[in-house]
Amino acid sequence: MLNILTLFLSYLIGSISFALVVGKLFYKTDIRGYGSGNLGATNTFRVLGKKAGLIVAIADLLKGTFACLLPQIFNSTVNPIICGLLAILGHVFPVFAGFKGGKAVATSTGVLLFLTPLGTLTGFVVFILTLILSKYVSLSSMLAGIAIFIYSLIFEDKVIIALSLFISVLVIILHRQNIKRIIKGTENKIRKKK
Repeated sequence: MLNILTLFLSYLIGSISFALVVGKLFYKTDIRGYGSGNLGATNTFRVLGKKAGLIVAIADLLKGTFACLLPQIFNSTVNPIICGLLAILGHVFPVFAGFKGGKAVATSTGVLLFLTPLGTLTGFVVFILTLILSKYVSLSSMLAGIAIFIYSLIFEDKVIIALSLFISVLVIILHRQNIKRIIKGTENKIRKKK
């Protein structure tokens, strides 16, 4: 029973769309009707500003980490990796938002931060460098995922390698429209607000 509860809560935690919660509670705005319509931190940054975007990014990250901690909290035998995966799937397909969520970058980062801190740090460095050079959040996210996978190939076991591969492929698939826009030169870049 504890195992079932752990799994169920992992998905439900992942399903909490903080972009939707923050937008509606504090800005009276449903961001699904603005920008990309995506329930993630990047769209929140663009639609609601830096403060809201940062809150959503941190909250989405923490829910991934928290899901991985549930087996310890409930003293269950579920592998934290499974909990993390369920949180990621909950973020992408949230039951509370019509199964249309975000692209799982922050939540996946939270899961990987729990499982491979140094690998996640490597990905973060790649993300920042790519963002500085390209100004594309989408490209930075995809390359960060690939960097974590490469790190895992070298330093982690087969399970973490498989997970990081799954996450990097998932992030790329969820960014397929962004890839098309990057190729066309129409993808949004981050800009300094005056």
